[in-house]
Amino acid sequence: MSDTRSTPKRFSPGLVAGALLLDAAFVVAFAALGRGSHDREATLAGLFETAWPFLAGLAIAWLVTLAWRRPLAVWRTGLPVWIGSAGLGLGLRAVVGQGTALPFVIVATLTLCAMLIGWRLIAALMLALNARRAR
Repeated sequence: MSDTRSTPKRFSPGLVAGALLLDAAFVVAFAALGRGSHDREATLAGLFETAWPFLAGLAIAWLVTLAWRRPLAVWRTGLPVWIGSAGLGLGLRAVVGQGTALPFVIVATLTLCAMLIGWRLIAALMLALNARRAR
């Protein structure tokens, strides 16, 4: 008899793609908000310049953590995706000479935490409430 706890649930490709797109959208939103708060020119090139290190960090974190296996998991996926996006993104910014002042590091880290873990917490709460109603 097989143990269902050891068999990971398979998520639909649409749900996985949606989770990845939502993560990417939050990273881009973070970059856009940051640019706007510093009165930077609102151009696609400028937005890309700000967002790409964090998007690269996000992509690497998704690959390293195998995030597609449990895209909604708050701690198993959300936590390392946040740390990867923020840590690698800030590291890449430093390597290419973009700003890494301490206040920016703090704001970037906390904002990405709220966004990348926050939506997963909300999803987990909604799933738990739906499961409770179904009983």
